[in-house]
Amino acid sequence: MVTIAAPDGFPLEVQVSGRTDGPTLLLLPGQANSHRWWDGLRTHFDPHLRVVTFDYRGTGGSRGPVGAWTTASFAADAAAVLAQLGIEQTHVYGTSMGGRVAQRLALDHADRVDRLVLACTSPGGRHAVERSLTVRRALLDPSRDARLAVLQRLFFTEAWPRSAEGDRLFGDPTLSPEETRAHLRVSAKHDAWDDLPRIGAPTLVLHGTDDEMVPAENAPRLAERIPHARLELVDRGRHGFFLEFADVVDPLILDFLR
Repeated sequence: MVTIAAPDGFPLEVQVSGRTDGPTLLLLPGQANSHRWWDGLRTHFDPHLRVVTFDYRGTGGSRGPVGAWTTASFAADAAAVLAQLGIEQTHVYGTSMGGRVAQRLALDHADRVDRLVLACTSPGGRHAVERSLTVRRALLDPSRDARLAVLQRLFFTEAWPRSAEGDRLFGDPTLSPEETRAHLRVSAKHDAWDDLPRIGAPTLVLHGTDDEMVPAENAPRLAERIPHARLELVDRGRHGFFLEFADVVDPLILDFLR
């Protein structure tokens, strides 16, 4: 791990693994999560690529004043990380909120993005299909145990037992309430719909068919809006399909990146 300074001086903790030569893959995690989101998956990519992650502001080792963060500002942080590592261009794989950050990275820093993978994410704004009121209410349960049970159901099928590996997707437990609220605003304010046709990077859109957290209807909307995007749906997959069905998803991604 190494800590770099963003242009405004905010410290960003960065992790690099995998190959020392060849193409790079930047992994972008979901909302209110650090690089630990990828703990069960990065070793799948390490033999093939140089793998880069960084902790979003307010997570992991990237701590400082809470500001008016957005997917665009997180994308700017990603571009700063790449620049300081001397990486001119990278493949990008973003999941959930990370997929929204990836959209802004491909739009605002297009020269940095080679190929783009967007999983279990949405365009944001009025064209996004939002989770149901029932799901929203369930996520507001004040009981931590009840909320974790809801997240387990939303992320994984009954065939995937509760585990530390899966629990890592449920949020960085070190976030303060202020940092958590800031991350909620990052996702809520995202709206890339009008800009999506400007994405020039070859794009793969992935989604689980049974995702209630970010409904699967968002996937074809993204794929139709981004020029020449390819769409792949994973049967029975929920919001954590990219982990539970990694034996299906990761070969699709590696083949696409080749």
